[in-house]
Amino acid sequence: MEIIVLKDAEKVASLGAKLVSELLRVRPAAVLGLATGSTQLALYRQLVERYENNKISFSQASSFNLDEYLGIAADNPQSYRAYMDREFFDRINIDKDNTHLPCCEDGENPVLVGPRYEQMISDAGGIDLQLMGIGVNGHIGFNEPSSSLSSRTRVKTLTQQTYRDNSRLFSKTEFQPKLAITMGIATIMDARKILLLATGENKAEAVSKMVEGPVSAMCPASILQMHEQVTVLLDEAAAGLLENREYYDWTYLQNESLKKRFRLIHD
Repeated sequence: MEIIVLKDAEKVASLGAKLVSELLRVRPAAVLGLATGSTQLALYRQLVERYENNKISFSQASSFNLDEYLGIAADNPQSYRAYMDREFFDRINIDKDNTHLPCCEDGENPVLVGPRYEQMISDAGGIDLQLMGIGVNGHIGFNEPSSSLSSRTRVKTLTQQTYRDNSRLFSKTEFQPKLAITMGIATIMDARKILLLATGENKAEAVSKMVEGPVSAMCPASILQMHEQVTVLLDEAAAGLLENREYYDWTYLQNESLKKRFRLIHD
């Protein structure tokens, strides 16, 4: 697990966009695992800017999102499909037919969505780079504390805390889902590379448990310690509780020096 601490949220988004861009340069048909949320929003805006400046192209790429609410239609402005279209897909040159979310159509049995989504990911050749954030309780996707570390895409009930955290995005007159369909933890771990972004003091405790705590289902993100290719981008606030911060900074400097030496870094 590579831990990179940057000055602020803008720097986190900027480096995240650079890493995605580097992947697309060497693998234009990359399969991207995507996520929603305010931290990801800043990253998407950086990627859109790079696209508009002809620095990257998404024409051959495809994507699979981590999760989607259950009980609201894809065209509902509160759906993650609407979020992705509005904030990212409609602003780049990706083929919308190649963008996927674990949506459940009205009247469809939600239990059937997970296995179908897993098959779609497999048919696409697997995910090259999975983007994600972390919840204040350590969840990744909507894999809440106590989720099986071997889980696959399925229906999950949101914790009361996650429900409350998300309530700021819904008006009092809107239906707010308590259920979602999410990639499982094992599905996430199948990605070839993982890029996790976290900003803000409210994420510091979850980040500390993810990076330096024991691997436990009570902090689902801690399973990332077992993945071979994980990069964690943090701002100063989110890194505030890390005990080994000095070593992470030292390691980052050595890795950057090595990359420059062998010309592995691009703008």
